[in-house]
Amino acid sequence: MDRNTWNSIIGFTLIFVIIFVWARLNSPSPEELRQKQAEKDSIASLEAGKASAGTKETGDEARQGVLTDSLQQPTDTLAQGAVMDSVVPVPEEDFVLENEKVRVVFTNRGGRIKEVLLKEYKKASHETGKKEDVYSSLHLLQDPRNRFDYAFQAPDGAIQNTGDQLFEVEQEGNRIIFTHTYTNGAWFRQEYRLAEADYELSYLVSHNGLGLESQSLQLEWKNYLDRLERNHEYERIFSTVYYKPAGESPDYCSCRSSDEKVLPEPVKWVSHANQFFNTTLLASTPFVKGEMKTEMAEPESPWLKMAYSKLTFPPIASGQAYAMTMFVGPNDYKRLREYGENVEDIIPFGWSLFGSINRHIIRPVFDFLSAFDLNKGLVILLLTLLVKMVLYPLTYKMLLSQAKMGALKPKLAHLKEKFKDDAQQIQIETMKIYREFGVNPLGGCLPMVLQMPIWIALYRFFPASIEFRQEGFLWADDLSSYDAFVQLPFQIPLYGDHISLFTLIWVITTIIYTYYSTREMDLSVNPAMKYIQYFMPVMFLFWFNNYASGLTAYMCISNILNISQTLVTKNYIIDHDKIRAQLEANKLKPKKKSSFQERLEIALREQQKKQQERTATAPKKGKK
Repeated sequence: MDRNTWNSIIGFTLIFVIIFVWARLNSPSPEELRQKQAEKDSIASLEAGKASAGTKETGDEARQGVLTDSLQQPTDTLAQGAVMDSVVPVPEEDFVLENEKVRVVFTNRGGRIKEVLLKEYKKASHETGKKEDVYSSLHLLQDPRNRFDYAFQAPDGAIQNTGDQLFEVEQEGNRIIFTHTYTNGAWFRQEYRLAEADYELSYLVSHNGLGLESQSLQLEWKNYLDRLERNHEYERIFSTVYYKPAGESPDYCSCRSSDEKVLPEPVKWVSHANQFFNTTLLASTPFVKGEMKTEMAEPESPWLKMAYSKLTFPPIASGQAYAMTMFVGPNDYKRLREYGENVEDIIPFGWSLFGSINRHIIRPVFDFLSAFDLNKGLVILLLTLLVKMVLYPLTYKMLLSQAKMGALKPKLAHLKEKFKDDAQQIQIETMKIYREFGVNPLGGCLPMVLQMPIWIALYRFFPASIEFRQEGFLWADDLSSYDAFVQLPFQIPLYGDHISLFTLIWVITTIIYTYYSTREMDLSVNPAMKYIQYFMPVMFLFWFNNYASGLTAYMCISNILNISQTLVTKNYIIDHDKIRAQLEANKLKPKKKSSFQERLEIALREQQKKQQERTATAPKKGKK
């Protein structure tokens, strides 16, 4: 191997080593992780104790910021024992609304949801070194630190916050009403109605005599998102706060870091979303404005992120209700799309071109195949076959271009011997031969580039689709997460504590496919490519080992089909004798350089000239 080849290999190796060392050095030590977790557990225990005792969280900064500047007061109504206290003391209790899909538990302290059980789904947790996952009931909104509090200024000037007020309760069937009545006869009311066999609650807020027709009611919603999936690292990336400004496209807070968004314009809906589940609040009349925030949890924390929204309501006339809809359930694309407000965009299919491909092409095809009630692994197999059939014309053009370049390989063989190590001159002469015989060296690249949007779209489709969640195929027991064919008793940085067999098969078949598809290509101009094309799949072994096995299964099937298509096309469809005859005929035709070819040759000659100048001025070995 020449110096350029060695330099390329050494360069890629150094990049990989630097990434590995950087990740290792920046990882906290076990002692630091234990200390941080102990601190957070202590804080969580303290806050939970306060909530159960009904005390105020006076040190909570988010709580202090729930009001606008015009409503800020130095003390709290209950703390002062102000005039407007509850007219009838009531005990703190839990109340339940239930259907065949969900069980919603309410507390009359604040009149809010305390937890939601999704009956058709299970929470998965994984411990390092153990092959089997632990499954348990799946709850949303159950963290004791959660808040769902309203704040407003009462007519007597005192600041009211519903979070610590006890409400009287009326319950009938699937409807529950929480009312807090003050000593002057004014009241604040929240009404929930659970839909039959669905995850939706109709939600109304109303008042009488509180002056909310001339001031802004504000909602502070704080939600600690729980770990619900085996691969909580990817779950953290796909969990955040989504929102939709009225009349605009949905947006979201950063998924990979803590973030904060301030919206001075009206907001149609807000969603606190995990990877596969969400709690969304939709307003019939848009909220006046909003603030959204996320805070990342520590890597070893039992929760993912803190999702926070502060929403300002439009004026509410006394005796009138402000109508909202609350959805607490799975990221079901069809169900969310029924709202007609782009709520389905909380499913992270990607944005721009890639998201459009997933929503309008891949998703409909997947739904069509799923209608046959097949195993999701078989659906992936059929999806792969369809994609390969649609893309075969591009694949054929790529293989045809490779066959043409293979036919010219004997004519290029003498160039390296003739020009020795002058790589620039070899490239120039190679381009001349390609032009002479009418071969486009980029002809095999363009079809591959045109396929890239579909590959990238599928990269987002599998880990975002709840249909693959906890669905098994072959040795994989969850196509939305990695397949742990071999469970390791330890954690390998940047790799994990398991071996994904789908990923391993993909790497091996990629190397086989690369070897077969490039063996007729002349890589003497750039020998480093001969080694880099094998080095890259090995690098991806680390990347895809922790990725959704639905994607790596698709990649394995796709590679096997690629190899099959290549063998059949090159050996039975492409006529190599006809190609050679066509090339000879092209040689006899008059040639005209394209502007691209001229610029390329000029650039190569300039590079060759600079290389010759450096060689001439460099000191020779053995001389001082």
